[in-house]
Parts: sequence; C-alpha cells; structure tokens
Amino acid sequence: MDIGARIAAAQLTGSARSKRQVIAGPLAGLLHDDDAWYLSGVLAAEPGQPFDPDEIPWAIDTIRQAFAAEGRWVHAEFVDEANPGLAEALAAQGMTIVSHLPLLVVEPLELIVPSLSAGTTVQVVSSPEEQAVANAVAAEAYEMDSADFAYKPDPADGGAVIVYVDDVPAATAAWTAVADEVSEVAGVGTIHSHRRRGLGAIATAYATQSAFNLGGATLAWLTPGDDGADRIYRRLGYTPRATAVHLGDPDGHLADLR
Repeated sequence: MDIGARIAAAQLTGSARSKRQVIAGPLAGLLHDDDAWYLSGVLAAEPGQPFDPDEIPWAIDTIRQAFAAEGRWVHAEFVDEANPGLAEALAAQGMTIVSHLPLLVVEPLELIVPSLSAGTTVQVVSSPEEQAVANAVAAEAYEMDSADFAYKPDPADGGAVIVYVDDVPAATAAWTAVADEVSEVAGVGTIHSHRRRGLGAIATAYATQSAFNLGGATLAWLTPGDDGADRIYRRLGYTPRATAVHLGDPDGHLADLR
C-alpha cells in the first residue's frame, strides 16, 4: 500500500475507535461525544480508492446535516496522494482549502534522538496527574484557556511526554492511538519562557520513540506548522513522503487549520 494511503487508512481506523462514524460515499464523518471543535472531523472513507465526483454533493450535504444536528463544525483532513482531487471537489461545494502541508514520516531506525543537556529530563506521562501537567504546558504553549487531553494508560492508545528543565515542565508532545502500526506525533509545544532551546525537538523525538517502543508503531508521521518546525523535524530523521490537505466550511476555525 502506498504510504499516503497507509497513513490515511490508519487515521480512519484510529479515529473510529473513539468516534461515531457517518459514512457518506467517499466521506467519513467522525463525531466525538465532546463538543470541542477539533475532536470531530471528516476523513476519506476509502483511502487509496478513486471516488465518484457525482457523489460529492449529496455526500457533503449528508455530513453537514449530521454535524449541524450536533452543533459541530465541518472540517476535513486528507492525504492528497491517497485521494487525489477530493479536497478540490469539496471546495467546489463551498468548503475552503486552508493549507497543503508536507506530511513527514519516520521509521524506528531512521529516528535521531537529541542528547539531553544538564538539567534536562524527559518523562513519559504515566498518571492522570502527570497528564494534567502536560495539559498545562500545552495550554500555555498554545495560549489556550485549557487543554483537556485524557490520560491513556495503554501506550497503544496514545500518550505524551513532558520535557523538564531544572524540574520545570517546559515542553510536551504526544502520539496518537496506534492503528495499523501507524501513529501521528502531534501537540508539540514549549512554554514561552523556554523557547529556542531545542526543547520542541526533544519532545518530538521522545514522543516518537515512545510511539515505537511503547505503542508498537513502526511508522510515525506529522505535519509541520511552519518552515522552522519543518527543518527541526527533518533533523530528527523525518522526511516528506506525502501531502496533508486541511479544509473547512466558512465561518469556522479556519485559521486554526493552518
């Protein structure tokens, strides 16, 4: 299977574990019980398979109705190489394509883990109390009121790491539930007072390593938020293998999809 289709299929499998599915032709709406906007979304229902353009109007209408019934905003993430043209077909139905981002991947033997300087340690989150610390770091890093990520006792269901500097929790990163031996590394964040020290790279590397060693993944992927992050991830062994496309309906959180 093409690596883009493999990642897209793993996204769908992993999301379906904790979300209700609304399948409409080539689209899969994933509805989470929590109403936080970013927890529900749309993925390709058949990664790696061609879609029928004639199905798109009724498919997106079905998804919109299902999401509106639960007060959810419609936004989607596709791997362009897995379903070429799907994002553009939805744009023709009123959705806004916000970004095309390089999708970077790494396998266990390719990962480069930075050395830790004196006073810097990394902790894999192993309790609800430690998850609360990781959430506080993420909230400050992303300037959110709060981050409510739940603690997952089984690393195969996802997890997080915290980077401490002189016992101060300064950075965090997470890996998602492992599906088909694939996991996304996300939520990389460093508190403002400790930026530009390489802590985000450390958090990313250790989260990736944990997905491999603890979660059983054999492939990790991520999308960089900007060129600076892209350079950092590539120094860890990540390489571009596909393209992620983010899009959403107007009047939603479009700026957050960049």
